[in-house]
Amino acid sequence: MTTPLLSLQGITKRYPGVVANQDVSLTVLPGQAHAVLGENGAGKSTLMKIIYGSVKPDEGQILFKGQPVSIRNPQEARKLGISMVFQHFSLFDTLTVAENVWLGLDKSLPLAEVTRRIEAKASEYGLDIEPQRPVHTLSVGEMQRVEIIRALLSDPQLLILDEPTSVLTPQAVEKLFVVLHKLVSQGVSILYISHKLHEIRALCSACTVLRGGKLTGVCDPREETNASLSRLMIGAEPPTLAPTPRAPGELVLAVNDLSLPKQDPFGVDLAGIRLQVRAGEVVGLAGVSGNGQRELLWALSGEDTRAAPQAVTIGQREAGALSPQARRQLGLHFVPEERLGRGAVPSLSLAQNMLLTRTESVGRSGWIRMGALAEQARGIIERFKVKASGPDAAARSLSGGNLQKYIVGREISANPTLLIVSQPTWGVDVGAAAQIRGEILALRDAGCAVLVVSEELEELFEISDRLHVIAKGRLSPSLPRAEATVERIGEWMSGLWPGAEKEAGHAAA
Repeated sequence: MTTPLLSLQGITKRYPGVVANQDVSLTVLPGQAHAVLGENGAGKSTLMKIIYGSVKPDEGQILFKGQPVSIRNPQEARKLGISMVFQHFSLFDTLTVAENVWLGLDKSLPLAEVTRRIEAKASEYGLDIEPQRPVHTLSVGEMQRVEIIRALLSDPQLLILDEPTSVLTPQAVEKLFVVLHKLVSQGVSILYISHKLHEIRALCSACTVLRGGKLTGVCDPREETNASLSRLMIGAEPPTLAPTPRAPGELVLAVNDLSLPKQDPFGVDLAGIRLQVRAGEVVGLAGVSGNGQRELLWALSGEDTRAAPQAVTIGQREAGALSPQARRQLGLHFVPEERLGRGAVPSLSLAQNMLLTRTESVGRSGWIRMGALAEQARGIIERFKVKASGPDAAARSLSGGNLQKYIVGREISANPTLLIVSQPTWGVDVGAAAQIRGEILALRDAGCAVLVVSEELEELFEISDRLHVIAKGRLSPSLPRAEATVERIGEWMSGLWPGAEKEAGHAAA
C-alpha cells in the first residue's frame, strides 16, 4: 500500500452560527490530482486553509507522509512542501510582482535572482507576467498568474489550487493544464477546487464531495458526467438556459471613437473604441486579461473621467466626463471584477455595503433608515440564495461565490436601464452560475441593456446576443452569437480580425 502524502481525519471547524467543516476526512496519494467539489459555502476553502495552516481546526488530525503534524501557519506548511494559490489573492498592491513573490521565498535569495526565476518560470509555463510591475496595475487574471508562479517557485510536494482558472482564458487554461499534468507526472500531488466540472474530469483521478460542510461522497470524476457530478454537489442538475432571440430596442450605451492614453506605465492605451449596446440585448466582450478591459470599464463606469463628454453616451446624455454617481442616476449599474475591496468593503456588513451603489434607504434629510436597509439586503440574500448569517454578516465572512452572488444581486435588483458586469460568475458553483446568467437574461428580456465582460467563452456564448473581442486596447467588429466559434474568437484575441491591420495603420498615422 502506498503511504498517502496527506490524510485528514475527522476535521471539524466551527464559527459563530455555522459549522464550516464537520467530521471531514480526505486522503491524497503522491502524484495524484484530487478534486474537492462542493457548492458555494460547502466548506472547501476552509478545509484548504486548514491544510495550509491559515486556519486552526477545532477537532481532527492531519497526517503528512504518514506522520501526525500540527501546521500552525503557512510558513510551516511551505517547509513541509505545501503551497497554495488562494481564490482571493494575498498580494500587496503597492509592491511589485517580484517583491510579492520574494516575501514567500528564502530571504537569502537576492531580489534580482528572484526576478530571474520568475521570468524563467513564466516563460516555461506560458504565464506571461512582468516582474517589475506594481500589483495595483494588474488585472485579476494577471494577479492569478502571479499567485500560480509564486506557488510553483517553492517546488511544492502538495499544490493546493482554489479556483485557479476562474479568470483565465481557455488558451491560458490549456497551458496551465499542461503544467499541472507535468507536475503530477513528476510526483507532485494537487488538491484542486473548481466549479468547472469539465476541468475536474480532465485533470483529476479522485474527487471528494462536500455539501453543507459534510463529506457526501468520493468518486473518480473520469467515470462521471457533468450531470452526475452536479447531482453529487448540489443535489440536482443545473437548469439549462435557452435564451430566445429578440429584436433589440433603442440605443442605451454608445462609445464613440474612445481613445485614452494609459494612466500608468503598465496599462494599455485605448484606441478608437466604438461600441453600442441597445435595450433588450446582451453584448459580450471577450479577451485575454490585461488587453484593455480594465481601462475600458473604468471609462464606462466613471472611475476614469478623462474621456471627452461625447465619447460615452448613456441614453441621450453625454456621459464621458460624469462621475459614477451621476451615471447611476442615468440608470447605469456596474459590477467590478474585484469583489473584495471594490465591489464590497470587507469589514462592513452586507447591509452597509448596499450603500455603495444603492440609496433607496436614505431619506431626504440624509438619515439612513437602517431597518429598510437591512430588509433590502435580506431580500437579495433570499432571492439569490446567498449563504450568510443575515444582513449584519461582514462581507469578508462570506465565501467568494456567495459574496459574488450578493454583489451581482445588489446591482441586478436595482432594475438598471444599463448593466455593465465584469466576470459575473467568477468562483460560483454551477447552480449559482446558472441562476446569475438566468437573472441577466431576465433583465435583458425586461428591456435592460447589458454589457458582459468575461474570460469564460462558454458563458459569453450562452448569454450574449452579440460579441466583441478586445485586444491591445482595440475592439473587434461586432459578431452575432450564431457566427461565433471558439476558434474564431481565439484568433481574434490575438488581434487578427478582418480590418485590424488597417485600423492600426490609421491610428499610427
